[in-house]
Amino acid sequence: MEESDTGLRARLVDAGVDLVAREGAAALTLREIARRAGVSHGAPRRYFPTHLELLSAIARRGFEDLGRRATTAAGDGTASPRAQLTALGRGYLEFALGNRGMYELMFRHDLLESGHLGLRDTSLPLFGRLVELVGRARPEADARLVAGALWANLHGVAQLWGWGSLQLASGDEDFAPLLRSVLDAHLGQETG
Repeated sequence: MEESDTGLRARLVDAGVDLVAREGAAALTLREIARRAGVSHGAPRRYFPTHLELLSAIARRGFEDLGRRATTAAGDGTASPRAQLTALGRGYLEFALGNRGMYELMFRHDLLESGHLGLRDTSLPLFGRLVELVGRARPEADARLVAGALWANLHGVAQLWGWGSLQLASGDEDFAPLLRSVLDAHLGQETG
């Protein structure tokens, strides 16, 4: 029985997701993805006319996973904005550190077709949630700017922690104190 186009397309993306998890974003060649999916090296072009489209489909899976984690981290929404931002920040850092290859791919918009396959539809709502929580925590501030700075700071923490630089500099083996400091810097000291 012949595999459907949808099934083969999903198998190619699955092979790419597995490859990026095992070997990182640099390993994501069409030939290697095809080999791991058990198809000819030309087969991916039938479903993904460009390498960028296949990379974008793989990255979309990462954004969907991060989105689910962010939703779970927020809980039922009854916690304070600061508590929700703490949970969101922790979830973001845990995802970044536990999925380094996917995380690297997801934010390489120079490699991805951001408008393709709804990447904007999967990545921008995460930022929107951050903006909404920052707006509730700091109603006097421009929430988009503060959220952008907070996101950049979290991204930097993820990169530097992943490379081992922050552990060396701070002497910490847990990023929780650093996360608190990041939130204090952008939201002000926690009171109470």
